[in-house]
Amino acid sequence: MRDAAALELHAGAPRTALAAAADHCARLLRQCGAAANPGAGRAVHARAVKAGLLASAYLCNNLLSYYAAAGGGGALGLREARRLFDEVPAAQRNVFTWNSLLSSYAKSGQLADARALFAEMPERDAVSWTVMVVGLNRARRFGEAVEAFLDMVGDRLAPTQFTLTNVLSSCAAAEAGGAGRRVHSFAVKLGLGGCVPVANSVLNMYGKCGDAETARAVFERMPARSVSSWNAMVSLDARLGRMDLALSLFESMPDRTIVSWNAVITGYNQNGLDAKALWFFSRMLCDSSSMVPDEFTITSVLSACANLCMVSIGKQVHAYILRSGMPCVGQVTNALISMYAKSGSVENARGVMDQAVVADLNVISFTALLEGYVKLGDMKRAREIFDIMTNRDVVAWTAMIVGYEQNGYNDEAMELFRSMIRSGPDPNSYTLAAVLSVCASLACLDYGKQIHCKAIRSLQEQSSSVSNAIVTMYARSGSLPLARRVFDRVRWRNETVTWTSMIVALAQHGLGGDAVGLFEEMLRVGVKPDRITYVGVLSACTHAGFVDQGRMYYQQMQDKHGIVPEMSHYACMVDLLARSGLLSEAQEFIGQMPVEPDAIAWGALLSACRVHKDADLAELAAEKLLSIDPGNSGAYSALCNVYAACGRWGDAAMAWKRRKDGGVRKETGFSWTHVRGRVHVFGADDTLHPQREAVYRMAAKMWQDIKKAGFVPDLQSVLHDVDDELKEEMLSRHSEKLAIAFGLLATPEGTTLRVMKNLRVCNDCHTAIKFISKVADREIILRDATRFHHFRDGLCSCKDYW
Repeated sequence: MRDAAALELHAGAPRTALAAAADHCARLLRQCGAAANPGAGRAVHARAVKAGLLASAYLCNNLLSYYAAAGGGGALGLREARRLFDEVPAAQRNVFTWNSLLSSYAKSGQLADARALFAEMPERDAVSWTVMVVGLNRARRFGEAVEAFLDMVGDRLAPTQFTLTNVLSSCAAAEAGGAGRRVHSFAVKLGLGGCVPVANSVLNMYGKCGDAETARAVFERMPARSVSSWNAMVSLDARLGRMDLALSLFESMPDRTIVSWNAVITGYNQNGLDAKALWFFSRMLCDSSSMVPDEFTITSVLSACANLCMVSIGKQVHAYILRSGMPCVGQVTNALISMYAKSGSVENARGVMDQAVVADLNVISFTALLEGYVKLGDMKRAREIFDIMTNRDVVAWTAMIVGYEQNGYNDEAMELFRSMIRSGPDPNSYTLAAVLSVCASLACLDYGKQIHCKAIRSLQEQSSSVSNAIVTMYARSGSLPLARRVFDRVRWRNETVTWTSMIVALAQHGLGGDAVGLFEEMLRVGVKPDRITYVGVLSACTHAGFVDQGRMYYQQMQDKHGIVPEMSHYACMVDLLARSGLLSEAQEFIGQMPVEPDAIAWGALLSACRVHKDADLAELAAEKLLSIDPGNSGAYSALCNVYAACGRWGDAAMAWKRRKDGGVRKETGFSWTHVRGRVHVFGADDTLHPQREAVYRMAAKMWQDIKKAGFVPDLQSVLHDVDDELKEEMLSRHSEKLAIAFGLLATPEGTTLRVMKNLRVCNDCHTAIKFISKVADREIILRDATRFHHFRDGLCSCKDYW
């Protein structure tokens, strides 16, 4: 340094010369600190030692203060400060000496050492306490910072505005409104309430603690306001959703910073007003050419683009990031990934992720990308993202499980849930609802009961989504009494979805009268039905043959509750009329629909034609259905059923030929049952099951037993023109009969058998199972593609109307 020569002093110099040299060293140290030059500062220290200047308490304190500062050399500076402190004679140390070392420890985050030194201090002043308050606040030990401040006041030491701003910051972070009010009161008594930095900290504290009215009173009484004062109030109103007040304050501001604009843009975004957030961002760019967006602006704008799925604007923002040279790291990267993923541009999101530093990515961006792949049905890529996540939270696990469930990968969903129980976070209500839906699809009653128990233990059963999923799980697993028991426990909440779940369950189980009765009770207690409720009650009328009530509810839905019919309601009405033999009225209803009939409506009409043997109308319905869905193999099967029922085997053969010539593959029918925790699947003429020989023997015995009891095979259920003996053999090996035969072999006598089938049960199987239930003295619950059948003592709950 240019003044280094001044340190060439002699130990024997006069006292005044030594004092002057010490003062000069102190000035040089301050210059080194300002220039952030640790090497030069240590050189001054070394020269001072050689010159014998450390006898000056003033210079020692300046050296300690220098090492306490950020430019003092970090850990090395801290060790030097401690060594210097220990070399200073105890008699020579004053409160400044102690405070300098205390500040070194506090700034370095070594609060244990700071506390120990603080406890040793023979004397403490306001600076000592302030150092502790500031250190604790910066270390995010907010409660301890507040306690230290209160102890300081107890020692009758007056805090400075720096002390007050830091303790108010701690009160805000800890949302300690009571302590914050005491600090505010103390600041007013000290005459510092009107000090702008203190008043801004008070504003921030009341805002973070949710006391908007007091914050506004403080703001209005401030004699002077900085831009930070205005920003604090704008941010508070925006955070509380009071965007009109926030905007009014914003427009009144004499000066604005990027923080001001961010407060409004973020407020609109966080309150669901994303279009306004984008408009305000556009206004910022147009009105303030000097205002440069920062990472907080960009993050909020990208979030708004994501919520609105406006990928075109999101791409423009991305281009701005690249052009402006803004670092694409941290929250900006995560916001970009989320924007692209939520807007459907999953590959762009993956591209941003591949270019990012993994440490910058958070679970939110990973989950957004995962959900993007789930929406596309690309579960393989979704699983890849899930597997590389390091900190998977419950949202990520749930998103993956829901993805599997929604895309039909029920076994994978169940296995992933088991992994979550073993090594993941505790499932939340959304997780349990998704897994219960899987149990419902697979009819896993035993596992569904385990999930129900877990929901009870974790108090998640109180969640509407979980309780409704439990009702549906029990209903779809064939245990209607358990479904009703859960419903009766939660019905007091009078939520539409809860009542709807039970109405639909009763309808699916063939209890049309009970479903209609529950619907009427729902109306009496004042629960408003929605469109799905009416689908349930119309379905109940369909399966029970309540034509007049169905017509009445269809009209009531529109006149009383203002629900515009959708395709699902139209399909229910077509099914209701057609099943009841009113084929002409059903055809007329289709012709009067205000929208183009879909495959479900024509399919309902086609199915009814088989029962009522109307081949001409069946041909029309099949033609319409195939024009909508050319690959619908069910249309060919239903048409062939009608031809077979009418004895028109040549036409049936031609229909099968058309199917083959069109390259339409017949949907394979299969049935499955759960026995001792395992799923056993059977196809017609199944040869793959490990116990097939025993199953076939039981099926043959069962066939003979029910024939002896009076069962007559329905040979018209076979769509092939073969001899009667072969038809009978084919009927005896339908998948549901094989599943029941296995159930009779594998379960104790008297046990209820539960069988699921992916297609609608045929006439022959339906009649045969009625006989089996009586001969074997078993209750058999069959869930086919449209409803449940409860067979007991030779009867079925559907009363042969399905």
